[in-house]
Amino acid sequence: MAIQSTEIHRLDFSNPKINQTATEDKPIHDWYRFVLSFPPHLVREYITRFGLNQDTVLLDPFCGTGTTLVEAKLNGIPSVGIERNPVAHFASETKVSWEVNTDELLNHARFIADTVIHELREEGIDDIGMTWHGDSERLETLPEEAEKLLLARSISPLPLHKTLKLLEVIRRYDDPRLVRYEKLALAKALVTTIGNLHFGPEVGVGKVKEDARVVFSWLGNVETMVNDINNKQAYRMVPSSVHLDDARNATRVLEPHSVDAVITSPPYPNEKDYTRTTRLESVILGFLRDKESLRNLKKGLVRSNTRGVYKGDSDDVWMERFPEIQRIADAIEQRRIELGKTSGFEKLYAKVTRLYFGGMARHLNELKTILRPGARLAYVVGDQASYFRILIRTGQLLADIAENLGYEVESIDLFRTRIATATKQQMREEVVVLRWRG
Repeated sequence: MAIQSTEIHRLDFSNPKINQTATEDKPIHDWYRFVLSFPPHLVREYITRFGLNQDTVLLDPFCGTGTTLVEAKLNGIPSVGIERNPVAHFASETKVSWEVNTDELLNHARFIADTVIHELREEGIDDIGMTWHGDSERLETLPEEAEKLLLARSISPLPLHKTLKLLEVIRRYDDPRLVRYEKLALAKALVTTIGNLHFGPEVGVGKVKEDARVVFSWLGNVETMVNDINNKQAYRMVPSSVHLDDARNATRVLEPHSVDAVITSPPYPNEKDYTRTTRLESVILGFLRDKESLRNLKKGLVRSNTRGVYKGDSDDVWMERFPEIQRIADAIEQRRIELGKTSGFEKLYAKVTRLYFGGMARHLNELKTILRPGARLAYVVGDQASYFRILIRTGQLLADIAENLGYEVESIDLFRTRIATATKQQMREEVVVLRWRG
């Protein structure tokens, strides 16, 4: 199959802001986002192109932090999402829930803030960033098993103590109608103002902050939520739901012939461990507690990196009928041998390539009973050369798989290009547009 790449209608690719979230798109979306989330205007483009409305249902099976779902709700379109990462699922679910009484939320958050500040001051700690000379042995810490999951120095001792104090007070005065917003506001504060993380091509530790304004930052995030909800009341009752599950097993949570369209961005095949991006907030909020909970999370994800490959994985059997993917995997393995690379992860590069595309084949096959005839799908994916610089044309290969499974390939639209870290090559990010004829 040879599908010609086409530009997305109405999007200006000469505009350097194509990758950015516009100021007017930040309400709701910016409550909490992955650093590499696709921009809301891309979702709107395909909502328009697919002709979606209040009588259609839009699915995002890899919904992450809810960009597609929020944009659907803002356009009056019912939506449903699937997400296996528990903190991302929690974020998506909260971001499409606007039924809360905002006066109660704001008053409750201010009460919690006052309580935390008072209790911290009794310990000789202030929230305004003044130098503290107390006994560090008195500061609260995470359980040892949970702390082992974090990048070293991803949060400093004093900000961690303040954060755990805030979380304890939120739990002490738990209001089930309000707590999800309060916890999500803390998740955002952790990765923006409290912690020491730096987000680039990979997540790492940046400038270490010995102190941070924890309560102040958290309360500011709650106030932003309140303002956003008050300004979006016209869309409050547009239905949206999110399932904590594996996109490869979508029939467990979705009804047959219930979906009219899909707009999504699955993981790409590379060495990016997507669970590291959300590790700090996942651990502190209790979504991950030890290595076993992390392992269970990874087992429910499409195998896109060698850190998530396990004995018994079998998605690669789907690739026996796709010679091009087999050829790429063989080329990766041959390059490994030529270079004399012998680490355990390097030996898995070929296998994870087959597992990734096998998992995506499983997912697309699973969707066939869920989609209504004529349903249209948009998959945002990117080319990769992470494995010994062997080029993987993700969009083209995904289109080939979809066509083999009975989908019609409408187009492969160029979205943007980026520079590969290792090779400095221009890598394409594309939108694979499909139709399910039924």
